[in-house]
Amino acid sequence: MAEIVQQRIEDRIPQLEQLERVGLFTQKEVKSIIKKATALEYKLQRLTVNKEDLIAYIQYEINVLELIKKRRAHIHYQFKREEIEFPIIQRINSIFRRATKKWKDDVQLWFSHVAFCKKWATKGQISKVFSSMLAIHPDKPALWIMAAKSELEDRDSSESARHLFLRALRFHPNNKKVYQEYFRMELLHSEKLRKQKEDLDKADLDLGGYEFSPEILNGKLAEVVYIDATEKIRGVRPSLLTPPLIVLLHHHVHLRFLSSLQKNYADDSVTWDFMAKRELEAPGAGEELHTARGRASDIDRREERCCQVYEEGLRSLGTEPMWTCYVAFCLERLKRKTNVQELKEKRQERMLGVLRRAHDSSLLKENYYRNWLEILLSSEDAEGAAGVAMAATQRYSQSVSVWCLSLQALMQLGSGDVGRLFQDALTHVNPKDSLPLWQLQIQWSTANQRPEETEAIFKSAITTVAMEMKESYLNWSYSTGGYKKARKTFLSLRENRPLSKGLFTRMIEVEKEQETPKINNLRDYYERALQEFGTSDDGAGTARPAGKLWEDPLESHEVPGGGECGEIHLQIHSAADRTPVMQLCVCVCMWDHLQHDT
Repeated sequence: MAEIVQQRIEDRIPQLEQLERVGLFTQKEVKSIIKKATALEYKLQRLTVNKEDLIAYIQYEINVLELIKKRRAHIHYQFKREEIEFPIIQRINSIFRRATKKWKDDVQLWFSHVAFCKKWATKGQISKVFSSMLAIHPDKPALWIMAAKSELEDRDSSESARHLFLRALRFHPNNKKVYQEYFRMELLHSEKLRKQKEDLDKADLDLGGYEFSPEILNGKLAEVVYIDATEKIRGVRPSLLTPPLIVLLHHHVHLRFLSSLQKNYADDSVTWDFMAKRELEAPGAGEELHTARGRASDIDRREERCCQVYEEGLRSLGTEPMWTCYVAFCLERLKRKTNVQELKEKRQERMLGVLRRAHDSSLLKENYYRNWLEILLSSEDAEGAAGVAMAATQRYSQSVSVWCLSLQALMQLGSGDVGRLFQDALTHVNPKDSLPLWQLQIQWSTANQRPEETEAIFKSAITTVAMEMKESYLNWSYSTGGYKKARKTFLSLRENRPLSKGLFTRMIEVEKEQETPKINNLRDYYERALQEFGTSDDGAGTARPAGKLWEDPLESHEVPGGGECGEIHLQIHSAADRTPVMQLCVCVCMWDHLQHDT
C-alpha cells in the first residue's frame, strides 16, 4: 500500500514544481499539499473505502483548482495549463469514476460528476458520464432528458440529442415529458438552421453545393414527433404546444398543428383553452400602441377574441372543465393590474357575466364562489353578494367551506337570517366536519346575542364536537362570568368524555390566576388530569410519561425548605417507569405532604 501511495505522490512532483516555479504557490504550501494528499491517498488504499473519503479527496482537489484559478487572476498568469490544471482534472475524473462504479445507485454522485465536467471545461467527458449513468438508470426519464439537453446545449450536437431521445422513447414510449422535450429540441434545431441559412444568404457565401433540407427547415421532423406523440398518448394533446414553443413553429406547420387539434381533439377543454389563449399573442394594431389607452384598447380586443373562442367551445362542449377554463381565464385577466379604469371595469363585467352563466348551468366549481363574493363585496353590491351567498349554499349544501364562506359574507352584510342559516347549515353538513361552523356561530353569537343564547349554542356544540369546544366554552365562561362561572362550567364538563388535556390545563391556569388559589381545587384538577393522561402528555394515547403533569404540582406550590421538595422530585422521576395507578398514588402522597406543610 505504501509503495502505491509513494508512486502517486511522486507523479505529482512535476506539477507541484511547476506551481512553485511560476509563483502560484510557495514552497511551504507545496509541502502542505503533499502532506494532505498523502493522508488522503492512504485512506483510499484501505480494504474498505468509504464514500466520504472519496468525496473529501475530490473536494480537496477542487479547492486546489479554485485556489490556482484565483492566484492566476491575481498575478495575471495564464500559461502552462496543460502542466498544472489538466493533471488535477484528470485525477478528479478518475476518482469520480471510481466512486460511481462502487456506488452506482447514488444519482447525486453522478450529478456531481456532470457538474464538475461542465464547470471545468471537460465537456467531452460529459457524454461518457451520461452514457455510463443511463446504462445503470435507464428507468429515469429525467436523466434521458438531461443527457439530451446537454448534447444539444453544451456540445451543440443535435444528432446526438436526437439519438438519445429516440433511445429514451424505447424505454419510455408513453412519457409526455420525453415527447415534449423531444418536440422542443426539433423545433429549436429547425429554428437554428433557418437562422444559419438567413445569415449565409446575407453574406452571399458559396456553400459548395451544400443545401439545407427544406423539410427540416420547415419543421417536418417536429411534426413527425407531434403526430407520433398524439397517436400513442391521448393525454398529451395540445400540451406539447406550449406558448414558448409556438413561436418556433414555421407558419404553415403551425397551421397544420392547429388544424390537427381542432379536428382530432375538439372534445377536449384543454384544446379550446389553448386555442383561445393563442389570440393573446396576435400582433398589435400599429399606431395606437404608443399610448396607454391605445394599448388598453388593443388588449381589450385580444381578450374579446379569446372570449369568442371560449364561447364557441361552450357551444360544442358545455362541460364543467370547459367552464372552469373560461372562468380561470377571466379571473387571471381581472387580476392583472392596469391604470385604465375602462379596461378594469370591462374585465370585471365580463368576469361577473361568466360566473353567473356558469352558476345558472350548475357547472361552476366550488372554489370560484369565493372569488365571486369578493368581487361583489369589493364593489359594494350587498344585494348581489347576499344572493350569491344563498345560491352557493343551495348548490353545495354539504360543503362546510361553502357554508362558512356564505355565512361570513352574510355576517359582513348584517343579514337578519344568519341565525336560521346556521341551523340549516348544521343539518346539512356531516357532524364530524362541523367544527368550523360551530366556531363561526359562537363568534357571531358572542357579538350579536345575549350570553344565555351563546351558552345554549355551546351546550349544543359539545354534544357534537365535544373535545374541541369544551376549552372554548371554559374560556368564554371565565371571560363573561369570572371564576365562579368557569369552575361551575368545568365541573359540568369534566364528567362528559372525551376530555382534552387542554381543558384541565386551562382550569389550572384559571385557579392560579386567583389572589388565593385553593390547594384542594388544584389537587383535584391534577389528580383528575393524571387519571386521564397519566402516561400521555398530549392525550393522544402515546405511551410515554407525562412529565409536565408530574412536575406542575411542585411548580404550583412553593414550600419553604427545598430538601423535602427535592426528595419528592426524585419520586416523580422514579415514578416515570411505574404504572399509571402507582404514579397516581405517588402524586397523591406528594400532595398530602405539600398540603400538610401549608
